[in-house]
Formats: sequence, structure tokens, C-alpha cells
Amino acid sequence: MQLITVTIDKPETTNFIFGQAHFIKTVEDLHEALVAAVPGIRFGVAFCEASGKCLVRWSGTDPAMVELARKNAQAIAAGHCFFIFLGDGFYPINVLNTVKMVPEVCRIFCATANPSEVILAETGQGRAVLGVVDGLIAKGVEGDDDIKWRKDLLRQIGYKL
Repeated sequence: MQLITVTIDKPETTNFIFGQAHFIKTVEDLHEALVAAVPGIRFGVAFCEASGKCLVRWSGTDPAMVELARKNAQAIAAGHCFFIFLGDGFYPINVLNTVKMVPEVCRIFCATANPSEVILAETGQGRAVLGVVDGLIAKGVEGDDDIKWRKDLLRQIGYKL
């Protein structure tokens, strides 16, 4: 067994969801769930098939996000993992519960715009996702100014009143 890491390749501000599912119809069900949850959503989804042809299956509404999803899924190449890359102005918070409720979805590893790395174990059979490094190391504890900044930001982008 070999441990490897793969860096998620994406533009700095692009949000994505990385998870694991269990069935080939995941791609279509995720697509349908996303467009039902947020009208006009722009996204790309890719899923690593774990049997049969073992292809990266894909769908989406935004060609650039589809390409990001396909490229990253192919780099990870771990059975049954999936990526959803969201277009500008769309965020995991708007679709995460919907994605979790798709019957094939087993787990969500991360939902972020942070720089991320996937930790994989590779055996003679294939690859397994061991975890995800989501962002950077914590540098301290927030103070009063940091709390004010956080609260102001959430109100500025419309997530709190």
C-alpha cells in the first residue's frame, strides 16, 4: 500500500463538494437534485465508476465547472468518489443538505473553496480516500475585532440578518 496526496486543481474562489456515493446513477441524481434545489445553478459533477468500465461519469450546466470536475475526479481516481464544482455565486451551503439526501450519497468529505488536498491509499486493487486537508493550519483564536469581521461578513453576503 502506498499513501499519496492529490491537490485539488481549481481557481482560488471556486467552491466544490467532494464525496463518496455507491451507484452509477449518482451522476444523474446529483444533477437533478442540484437543478431542483437552486434554479439556474451552474455546476459540473463527475463520478468515478468503481466497476465495469471504471469511467469518470459526468454531467452539469457549466462547461468550465464540468471540466474541473472531470479533471479532478480523474486525478483522484478513487472508486465511487464524486466532485461537484459550483459556478461563481453558488455555494455549498445552498445545496449541501440536498446533496446529502441523494440516496446514493454515502458521505461528504468536504465542501469548501479552500486550497485542498485529498489523502489516498493506493493498493493493487485501487484507491481509497482516507481524508481531506481542507485549508490551512489554525493560527490562533479570534478576538473581538475578528468576531465583528465574521459577523459583518455574514450579513454583507446575506446569510444573517
